[in-house]
Amino acid sequence: MNRTTVRRTTLAAGLALVLGLGATAQASAGAPRSVSGKPSDNITRIADFYGAYIDAVNDEGSGALQDALRAHYLTPAFQKELDAWEERNHANGVLRAQNVPLAWKVTDNGSTADRTEAVITLTWSKDSTSTLVVDMTRGSHKIFHIGDKGLGAK
Repeated sequence: MNRTTVRRTTLAAGLALVLGLGATAQASAGAPRSVSGKPSDNITRIADFYGAYIDAVNDEGSGALQDALRAHYLTPAFQKELDAWEERNHANGVLRAQNVPLAWKVTDNGSTADRTEAVITLTWSKDSTSTLVVDMTRGSHKIFHIGDKGLGAK
């Protein structure tokens, strides 16, 4: 390196420190993210279902996976109810929409001795979200209701 290159490098490094560019680059890397859960927890199970289901809907040619996820996570009676809802509304009953959200969030909305209720927030764009309420049995860990309101609000 010649003297001019060394000066420019030193000047650039000094400016980066003064302007905080070094800290920004380091902070943007961030700490590793983690997600945890357990199969006995209904909120975890609801989050697992929505994550896998949205992935399946988003991936072309994965209709069999969508059906398998429904069979695994939904009660048989609710699967029939959902099929009827979809026929009437020409939309995906799990998402209550014709398209696929960009992101989702599951929030615990309370439990009783028989069921767990969760609020699902679906993000469609920067300024557009919708919410659904999902009820799951505590014993069999099966979803038996998806709607605008929870069963306690009816």
